[in-house]
This record gives sequence, C-alpha cells and structure tokens, in this order.
Amino acid sequence: MNDHDSERLAGALLADGLVAAPDLETADVVVFNTCCIRENADNKFYGHLGNLKTLRESRPGMQIAVGGCLAQMDKERIRQRAPHVDVVFGTHNLARAPELLRQAAEQGPVVEIFAEPLPPTDSSIGDQRSAALAAVRDLPYAAWVTIQTGCDNSCAFCIVPSVRGPEVSRPKVELVAEVEALARRGVSEVTLLGQNVNSYGRDLTRRRPLFDELLRATGAVEGIRRVRFTSPHPKDLRPETIAAMAETVEVCNHLHLPLQSGSDATLAAMRRGYTAERYLRCLAEARLAIPDLAVTTDLIVGFPGETEDDFERTLEVAAEASYDSAYTFIFSPRPGTRAAAMEECFVPADVVVERLERLRVVVERSALARHRDRIGRVEEVVVEGPSKRDPEVMTGRTGQNKLVHFEPIGGTGIASGSFAEVTITGAARHHLSGELLEVTARPSHRVRIPVSAG
Repeated sequence: MNDHDSERLAGALLADGLVAAPDLETADVVVFNTCCIRENADNKFYGHLGNLKTLRESRPGMQIAVGGCLAQMDKERIRQRAPHVDVVFGTHNLARAPELLRQAAEQGPVVEIFAEPLPPTDSSIGDQRSAALAAVRDLPYAAWVTIQTGCDNSCAFCIVPSVRGPEVSRPKVELVAEVEALARRGVSEVTLLGQNVNSYGRDLTRRRPLFDELLRATGAVEGIRRVRFTSPHPKDLRPETIAAMAETVEVCNHLHLPLQSGSDATLAAMRRGYTAERYLRCLAEARLAIPDLAVTTDLIVGFPGETEDDFERTLEVAAEASYDSAYTFIFSPRPGTRAAAMEECFVPADVVVERLERLRVVVERSALARHRDRIGRVEEVVVEGPSKRDPEVMTGRTGQNKLVHFEPIGGTGIASGSFAEVTITGAARHHLSGELLEVTARPSHRVRIPVSAG
C-alpha cells in the first residue's frame, strides 16, 4: 500500500512540473513516504532525516516533505526533531503534496494532517482516478488498485487503524472503470489493495462484503490477464471469495493468508478472531476448491507473553500449512497499541531471535519442497526483465507469484510484460529456474522509464 502511495506521489510531482533528480545532492525536493508498522522503519527514517540537515543548510532552496503513516502519527515529533522539514502531510491528503510544497515555499513550513478521509465528491473521485493512472510504476504492465482504505479490526499489535482510519470502500463501478482505463494503457496485471480485502464493500452495503463480485468484475475487464489481491483476513475469508477465485481464470492461484501465530492463546491476545484449527480448515477448503494453489503468510515471533509452548504450536501449524513462503517478523511494539502496553510480558530479545531462526528453517523447508515439486512442469510467466544479478538472464513471475530465472533464446532480450512458457528445471528456496519454450504474447504498453518516488 505504501509502495502504491509512493507511485502516486511520484506521478503527482511529475504532473506538477518536477523531474526526477539523479541523487539527493542535486534534488530541489526530497519526499519521504513513511511507514510505521515496525520500529526499525522509524529509526531509519529519522536517521535519513538527520543526515539531510547539513545538505538542507547548504542549499536554502531545497524543500523536504514527509508524508505517510509515520507523519500521521508523529506530526509534532517530526517538526520538533527536524525543524528543517518544510511539509508534513498524512495518509488522507497525499494528492495535495504538490500544492503544500508551493504553499511552504511562499509561507513557510506547513503541517496538514486530516484525522479521516475527506467526504468524496465527484471532483475528488476523478482526482483519485487520475492520480492512480498517473502513478509512476516500475513495471509498466502491472498496477496496484486501492479498493479500500483503513481498517475496522482491532489487532493488538497493529497501528494501522490509528493512522489510516476506519474502513472506507471505493464504489465498485469506480474501481472497474479505473481497471478498464489501466487496461487501455497496456496494463495486463492488477493487484487489488486493502487492509482487509475480504470485507470490501461491507460499509457500502451495510450487509455483506462485495469482494467476490469485484474479483469477477475485474477479471472480466478486456486486456486484464492476471488479478491479484492483498491482504485478506482469515476470519473473513468467505466461501464466495474462494468460489470467485476458483471460477475466474484471471484471478491468480495465489493466496496470501496471514496466520501471525499458531497458538490459540496468542491469537486471542492478538485479538485476531480465529483459532489455529479454524485457520487450517479455511486453508484446506481453499486448496480443495482451487487447484495448484500457492499459499503465503505473515508470522510474528515474540508477541508479548508468547511461551515456548505457544511458539512450538506456531512451528506445528506452519509445518502443517506447508507454505510456499512466509514473511517472518520480530514483534515490534507500536505506541498506542494494546500490545505496546504489555511491556511486562515482552519476550527477551535473544529468545526471540533464536525462535525466528527456528521458524525460518520450517518455512524454508516447506518452500523448497513445494518448489522442487514444480520441476518438469511448464509454467506461464509474465516477463519482468533482466535479472539484477545477471543481465543475460531474464526473470518472470508465475500465476503463483513465484520468481523464475531463465535464459532468452539466442541471447535476445524479451520485452517486459511479455508472456512466455518456461519449463521448470531447478528449484531453490526463494525462486525457480527454467528453460524458455516460447514467447506467447508481447506487451501492448508503451515502455516508460521508472522514476524513484524517494
């Protein structure tokens, strides 16, 4: 979600007449789009901000802006610690960044934080769609589409409801129109974004979510070949959504389903709303309905009060779930959350680090086994471009979102956004290797040079 916000910020600044600078030393404007999900991101941000102070003093005309979740939460602290910052804006007024920069140049430092999204108007809806279409994307064929903002859940470890507010869903007709416009520009893959996509539309209908309908409608848009989404909440994964995934060929056979912990006691303390048994049952139903489903997850280690028995249960559930990959995190206390107030129950750091390593062993064992099972199969990949490590090797993504390295035929590169068939010949924990059979479709997009949003 923050990556997409950065894309939109970059697009808004370019539309306002700025051009990308090659480095900080020559930049007239530096924008930080911040995240406050984990403490290490906070620390890195304040370090970068401090390092810019000397440069800012040597270049009086330079402007520094800070936006995003940390700005929403720490607006006063940012100004106190870094008075050289010109603009501070939050999560609900991202599109106003260019205007706020102009205002600061004329009147001095500006802080504009809205507690909640402004009521939508015909103009703001059009502005939001325009901002999304103007976003500067690294991959011209792939686009994120924000379907909702905020969250109505109350997970004990999560700061998101405080900085992004309650759930607000965008109308389905507006979203489909945005996807249609993206497709006309050559986008063939969209990822639907929400803090809890399963509950999309519940605030619109006051009855039931509309996510299954949105999946089908998005998949029906001409030119869209792949539909992804993130992230669903296990307690809200409904049979209708699973059916829509199974019956809509454009929806990728990949489900990111955050577990967080395998211990019922820890899940209850986290206020997650499900048990490990219910989670595994839900996962089994999805795998039964969707052939060849890849499943990834999020796991937190060291939540306050986590015992060795609790952690052992997490290892057991992770092994039973047999994930294709997992994001594993050390618990990070966020100010204002329930978990941050459980300081007397914090798990010693050395214990957490040791547990994290044990969890990674279990997750990577499953990932390698699942990857090895794919050797010999023919996979359709969408080509991302040359490998960062070896420009002579191409990379692509399968419908399961697995990274595949392969060599182009005759040493000739393949355009980003092309679709190709690749025979899988090798497997590692985090990627597959293969041999190119043929390129099945060329991209229709106009190639655009990526611009960093930083």
